[in-house]
Amino acid sequence: MERTGETAIFTNMCMVLDEADNVLVLDRIDPGWPGICFPGGHVEPGESFVDAAVREMREETGLEVSNLELCGVKDWTLEDGTRYLVFLYRTHTFRGELQSSEEGEVRWVPFGELPQMTLAEGMLQTLHLYGTPTLSEQFGWEQDDEWQNVLK
Repeated sequence: MERTGETAIFTNMCMVLDEADNVLVLDRIDPGWPGICFPGGHVEPGESFVDAAVREMREETGLEVSNLELCGVKDWTLEDGTRYLVFLYRTHTFRGELQSSEEGEVRWVPFGELPQMTLAEGMLQTLHLYGTPTLSEQFGWEQDDEWQNVLK
């Protein structure tokens, strides 16, 4: 039997909520993807998806998170054919002292204010995944030199 597959890059993003349902945001300074998003990053080879999200949260925010809940997946195909996947998590469980990193400033904001903020590209649709239990995927593709996004 012939084995088929595709090359993939695995990443994560985690929405942390406090007791008042404020969310922790990262104001990214990366010129390739600037704006407000939730902290996260790449999964290292041999690392579990949850462990990677916990590590990225610690590196970008100083917080130790636990009890992560998978909320959905955001995915698209890069120009070279590589599939790019972002596993989306949320949690109310964290401890530690909040600190910003070289990725950008982190701060707490009310979830309802996010749509009015300068969000990173694609984050508005991603917020719908976090807020709508019946949705589980944000799939993107390029058509006629424009990016299309569908929530499923």
